[in-house]
Amino acid sequence: MLLSWWLFSFSDLATLLLFCAGQIIGVGFTGHTIGHRTFGLQVQSTDGTAVKPLQGLSRSLLLCLAIPVFVADKDQRGLHDRLPKTILVNIR
Repeated sequence: MLLSWWLFSFSDLATLLLFCAGQIIGVGFTGHTIGHRTFGLQVQSTDGTAVKPLQGLSRSLLLCLAIPVFVADKDQRGLHDRLPKTILVNIR
């Protein structure tokens, strides 16, 4: 949010793109975002292995659409987790 305010005067599109970039970099390469790491969560593949960068990319792009978050299954996984076959797990 600070970058959006400082560089783009809270432009909606700029804020969304900065959020998406943070998600792609964080989840796509480490399996964590800053918030996930703070609360001891990690995004993994459904088979328990580390997330691949392409899975992180597709998950992040779907998350930015906001609609997939409202479509959940019995395990409370949104469409943004079901399509790339990822799951958010507690690692503590």
